[in-house]
Amino acid sequence: MTRKQVGADGLTEEYRHVPVMLDEVLSALNPQQGEVVCDCTLGGAGHSVQLAKHVGSQGLLIGIDQDDMALSAASARFEREAPEADHLFLKGNFDQLDDLLMEAEVPGVDCFLFDLGVSSPQLDIAERGFSYHQDAPLDMRMDPGNNTLTAAEVINTYNEADLTRILRLFGGEKFARRIAAELVRRRSKAPIETTFELVDAIKAAIPASARRHKGHPARKTFQALRIEVNHELDALEQGLRAAVRWANPAGRICVLSYQSLEDRIVKHVFTDYSRDNTPPEIPVSSYVPVLEVMTRKPLVASDEEVARNPRARSALMRVARKLDATGEEAQRKAFSTSRSSMR
Repeated sequence: MTRKQVGADGLTEEYRHVPVMLDEVLSALNPQQGEVVCDCTLGGAGHSVQLAKHVGSQGLLIGIDQDDMALSAASARFEREAPEADHLFLKGNFDQLDDLLMEAEVPGVDCFLFDLGVSSPQLDIAERGFSYHQDAPLDMRMDPGNNTLTAAEVINTYNEADLTRILRLFGGEKFARRIAAELVRRRSKAPIETTFELVDAIKAAIPASARRHKGHPARKTFQALRIEVNHELDALEQGLRAAVRWANPAGRICVLSYQSLEDRIVKHVFTDYSRDNTPPEIPVSSYVPVLEVMTRKPLVASDEEVARNPRARSALMRVARKLDATGEEAQRKAFSTSRSSMR
């Protein structure tokens, strides 16, 4: 088993990532003294420690992560950099947000952050089977204690059609059908159990000309399997919808995603809560939007940040604000719609 390098700050290398688009996140969430902030993807607390400083000792920073190593690293960082900050770290995934916030005993939240790129620093740990660069058992579970489905089980038990669908949908893999067929062929002789066995099968299935293109030929397949094993896209939609429910009036929700599937879900959820679904033949709206979308198009990192931190290159940031659907904003919306219908 490989030992991770630990620095003088007590953090392993995978928890020293520079927080992506930190200035933009702070500007979008605009945390104020005394507010409640929830970082749904705590990681090494790069964003959280700065958010906690803004809400001060009268506020509360709630950090959520399903990885014990992340929770430990975040605790150490807060002790060093924000010892006065009131914080509560909870183990879990953001698809459990309702239960976790009930546990936190807060009536509502003023700022939510989802940084989907750093929600699982354990991706870099070879022994967990996420990396196609190091040989290890095909696991890919982010929370082994609560998830029994492994990548090996997916590869060795799913039928060829389902494997093709997963690779195409979750990985955008052009050669999904060829890879699925090769996996089925090989597993009929012996189970595929390690990352390098999987990589070898992928390379055999993909044409040599395609393998010479930029990027590792196994990247998309590994991404697709990780998403399937951990039900990541379902968890994201559940977490976002829970955040909308728990957000206080004028509460802000900021999401950093790193692939098109994630960004599409964020856009869909935000749009779903922000549009008026009242049929056009009804003159006065009976439906009041719950969110105001603050970003028409996703924001991206500056060239300067990408040069400093290559992880920011694929970041897409969307922000929404919770409307007061039962108060003055609802009245203004109904009044404005009524006046327009009378013109």
